[in-house]
Amino acid sequence: MKLKGKRVLITAGAQGIGQAISQQFITAGAHVAIHYFSSSFVAQELAAKAQKEGLKAIAIQGDLCKIDDAQKVVDTAVNHLGGLDILINNAGSLIDRRTLESCDSNFWYKVIDTNISSAQFVTQAAAPVMKNNPNGSIVNLASLAGRKGGHPGSLVYSMAKGAILTWTRALANELGPHGIRVNAVAPGLILGTSFHNTHTTKDSAQATIASIPLQCAGTADDVARAVIFLASEYDGFINGATLDINGGVYCA
Repeated sequence: MKLKGKRVLITAGAQGIGQAISQQFITAGAHVAIHYFSSSFVAQELAAKAQKEGLKAIAIQGDLCKIDDAQKVVDTAVNHLGGLDILINNAGSLIDRRTLESCDSNFWYKVIDTNISSAQFVTQAAAPVMKNNPNGSIVNLASLAGRKGGHPGSLVYSMAKGAILTWTRALANELGPHGIRVNAVAPGLILGTSFHNTHTTKDSAQATIASIPLQCAGTADDVARAVIFLASEYDGFINGATLDINGGVYCA
C-alpha cells in the first residue's frame, strides 16, 4: 500500500519490461504517466485500465533523444498527475549488434542517445519537480551487459549501460540531499521481450541459460517486482545501489 496514490512516470512503459513495470504500478494503486515512442495501442490500453481502477493515468508519446520532447513528456505527466514522486528511466535499446570495426559514428551516437541522453534529458526535466516532495525515487534500467561487457556485437550498448551504473551513483550523491533516492536494476537474460526476441538467437539463449545457476531465464515481471521494491518507501535507506537480476550468473 506504500505506493498507493504515488505519481509515477515510466519511460518506454508500453512494451517488454516497461509494460510489466507499468502494470505493477497500476496494481499497486499508483497514478501513472506511461511514455511511449511507437507502442500507442498498449500505452492507451494500460492508461484506460488504470482509469477504470479510479487512478489518474495518461499515455504520452515522445522521442526522448530530443531534449524538447523529453521536457514535453515530463511537463505533460506533471500537469496530468499533479506532480511527480517516482521516475522510472526504462527507455533504451541495443539497436543492432555491431563489432568495433563496423561501428560508425552515427551508430555510436544513436546508441548513446537512446540509452544515456534520453535518461539524462528526462531526469533533468523531472528533478526540479521532484525536489518539491518530501521524498522521491528514481530507478534506472541498466543491464548485465554493463557489468560483464555483453555478448559480441554489443560493445556500445554495454558501454552505455555501464555508464548508467555510474550515472546512478552520481545522481544519488547529487539528489540525495533533496530527499530523492536513485537506484538501478541490471537485468540479465529476460526472455519474452522484444529486445531478446530481436537480438538474441535461440542457440545463444540456451547457452546463456546453461551458465545460469538457476538454469532458467528471467521474465519481465521479475524485473518489474525489483523496480517496484526500489521505488517504494519500504527501502528508504537504499540509495546509489544496483540490484542485479540475472539468476546468479554474475554476482557483484
